[in-house]
Formats: sequence, structure tokens, C-alpha cells
Amino acid sequence: MADITCDELARWRNERTDFTILDVRESWELEMSALPDATNLPMRQLASDTGVVPRDRDVVLICKSGGRSDMLADHLGKLGFTNIYSLEGGLDEWARRIDTSMKRY
Repeated sequence: MADITCDELARWRNERTDFTILDVRESWELEMSALPDATNLPMRQLASDTGVVPRDRDVVLICKSGGRSDMLADHLGKLGFTNIYSLEGGLDEWARRIDTSMKRY
């Protein structure tokens, strides 16, 4: 498991297509703000069904502030995943630094 900064993820989104963004927040949180290219898989669902996590590409986990994505990334790392990144500071940091039009909550 590794962290990825908002700047690095912004660069990936501009330069790469070979990665997946998984938003581990609850559906009610998505109604407030979301990255359009992220797939929503709530943390509790993803933690119990790791078969949906791609192993053939990098995976960036995002949540509101980075706590849930860090915990889940650690969990997946213990299960042998080597392609998992957690967004430092989560979507709150993304909205503060990269997309200032995104609603913060």
C-alpha cells in the first residue's frame, strides 16, 4: 500500500488510462461531491468482497479525508494486493487544492 497525493492523481488522470479509482464512501456522500471517473464501492462492501478489486492495474482508493481509504488499503495489502494507493487527504484535500468548485462537507 502506498499513498498518492492530489497532484499525482491529477497527473495520472491527465496522462494515464491504466488505473481505477474506487470511492469507498457511502452513497449519501456521493450526492454531495464525487469524482466523475470513480467507481463507488462502499468500504464495508469492498472489505468483504475483495474479488471486485482489479489486480492487473493500479487502484486508487478515495474517501472524504483519507482515513477509510488508508484502513482499506492496509487491509488489502495484508491480503496480498500490491497495486493499491490511498489518496492523501481524500476528496476534501482534492476539493481544496485541485477542484475548488467541488463541494466540501
